Amino acid sequence: MNHERLPGERFPGLRRRGFLAATTGAAALALAGCGGGTGDKADSGSGGTPRRGGRLRAAFAGGGASETLDPHLANLFADVARAKALYDKLADYGADLSAQPRLAEKWQSNKTLDRWQVTLREATFHDGKPVTAQDVLHSYRRIADPKQAFRAKASLEPIDLDASRARGERTVEFVLKRPTAEFPNILAAFGAYIVPEHAGDFDRKPIGSGPFRFVSFTPGRSAVFRRHEDYWDGAPHLDEIEFVVANEESARVNALLAGQVEYAHELNPTTARAHEGRGQIEIVRLRNSAMQAFCMKTDRPPFDDKRVREAFFLIADRRELVDGALSGAGEVGNDLFGKGYEYYAAGLPQREQDLDRARALLKQAGAEKLKVTLDTSAVAAGFTEAASIFRDQAAGAGVTIDVKTGSKDSYWSDILDGGTLCCYRSGAMPIEAHISQRLLTDSTTNATQWRHKDFDALYQQAQSTRDKTERAAVYERMQRRLYTEGGFLIWGFADWILGTSRKVRGVETKAPANTLDWARFDKVWLA
Repeated sequence: MNHERLPGERFPGLRRRGFLAATTGAAALALAGCGGGTGDKADSGSGGTPRRGGRLRAAFAGGGASETLDPHLANLFADVARAKALYDKLADYGADLSAQPRLAEKWQSNKTLDRWQVTLREATFHDGKPVTAQDVLHSYRRIADPKQAFRAKASLEPIDLDASRARGERTVEFVLKRPTAEFPNILAAFGAYIVPEHAGDFDRKPIGSGPFRFVSFTPGRSAVFRRHEDYWDGAPHLDEIEFVVANEESARVNALLAGQVEYAHELNPTTARAHEGRGQIEIVRLRNSAMQAFCMKTDRPPFDDKRVREAFFLIADRRELVDGALSGAGEVGNDLFGKGYEYYAAGLPQREQDLDRARALLKQAGAEKLKVTLDTSAVAAGFTEAASIFRDQAAGAGVTIDVKTGSKDSYWSDILDGGTLCCYRSGAMPIEAHISQRLLTDSTTNATQWRHKDFDALYQQAQSTRDKTERAAVYERMQRRLYTEGGFLIWGFADWILGTSRKVRGVETKAPANTLDWARFDKVWLA
């Protein structure tokens, strides 16, 4: 890997300080951070005319010595932030998780929604070569390689890549295996970055079409990228961006306070409250960004009885959970994913705690004096606190909850198939993707074990419905069923919290983690 120091590098001491060395336990993207943010740019986002120049240092939790700049392997927040600096996708998710054109200038389908034509905008890679239809097909075929475990593989599954063809240098005809109205979401899928057809050494000489070009990379420590002057969306304001690894939240905060970095990713609510308005640093809140839930396994006792699931919906005091587990840094949920996102069923009544009704339902189900184990872990902020609060709430309905704290390293894999009840959080994705990845009979991350053929059929109906209003009605019908008898008790949507130096400008707050404007360093500048 490239360990060289840049000529005239201004901050060599940062790498010599031990607190920025890599440690274990980085948070996985797949289960972290989502929401539909509200509000305008933060104080750090205002400040007049953008200023050109300077290097911004951004601290993220990382993945240790195994880190790579291969964008198709991006899994952690740090991976994705680096990938989007170097590379582009055909589309990306807006604040409401609808697909927005990026390298794709436009797309259109045939009447049966099983063929889509994508026209590329004029863009160049860092080596000056144009981005072509062949590069797109090469990238997608690489991701779909059955011998590899690339993140976007499942998202690209609806595409028949053998039948898809380049129709000129800047036009791709995608042939689909089945009608897919939400095809643009596939173009925006996490990890679906476009690389040159002959891309090779991603960690030593990565070539993308993104706003920054490669300078150096030391896995688990630092990556430095420099402005790409010919970027199709306008050259970045910054001269350089440096990503530094600080796995512990305290290390990121201390580095920010000491002036060793200008941007710190993923701070907890307690830290935010301690520093907000104090003048040393700016706290940026990406509102409603992380879905917080309890996950009930619907295929086994006691949650194979929908009356028990409804009772648990009614046990939860969502405001107490948000205030206690998230220090108030969030909004209450309503047992549905994607608050504020496209297709969200906002018209359903807000569910409130009703212990009398919960007790009656449990009695009907023969589950009086129910005892159940709740799996939790310190793997995510608020998990252990939420488990304790919910245990106390359940006692009011005569339910005994045994809280079991698991390993941070294996928690997500442990709870995917095992146990009966667990703490859960989710990353930002379209409601359609949440359904396809987690709620269909053959979904690979079906944590609630929700398997209903009639529900699967509604999803297929939605996907094959061309009219958007009619499609939204199908999604609402699906959500009404989940609201009534699903396995996700979604009690809140947490703020995703960032910290910046007071001289940082241009940080967008309408940007749930994983969306286009999150970690959008080409639009940031230093005052």
